[in-house]
Amino acid sequence: MTAAARPSRVASDLQTERLYTLEVAIVSGPVAESFARENPVVARTIEIRGDQTLARLHTAIFKAFDRNDEHLYEFQIGGRRPMDPRATRYGLPEPRGFGLGPPDPVKSAARAKVDALGLEVGDAFGYWFDFGDDWWHTIRVLSIAESAPAGRYPRVTERIGASPPQYLDPDEEEDEVDA
Repeated sequence: MTAAARPSRVASDLQTERLYTLEVAIVSGPVAESFARENPVVARTIEIRGDQTLARLHTAIFKAFDRNDEHLYEFQIGGRRPMDPRATRYGLPEPRGFGLGPPDPVKSAARAKVDALGLEVGDAFGYWFDFGDDWWHTIRVLSIAESAPAGRYPRVTERIGASPPQYLDPDEEEDEVDA
């Protein structure tokens, strides 16, 4: 292909995107006592570009922990604990008339780009998956690079511990502990 025949790249295509390295650790959820003993820490390190959304991060986390059944999820940024009313919440906005009262003020995870969150190295925020089984995760910002090397993102770069089953075996429910 000649230079004249090549499509031109616009300035936004040439701009480099920052690369965030995040540690995602399970802090609680329905796991069997035997699993918790064998896997005292269950965490994944994920790299994601700043131009990617929290919805993409959710998908990466979902796959990184070998989950197979989608559920509602929410990112909570700026709070000090799960369900902190001061946190900004991102997830799937509740449809009108779905709940008993007015919809919760949840911002769209599909529109929220990682770069727009104002994250800094050392920051931590929450991720809540499956509002019935309550899988709670802490996400810690390990590093932020000014540009991302070529490649597919988001991607998992490290795994610590086995992935817990998404659902407990009914025989193990009596031995359930918070992760």
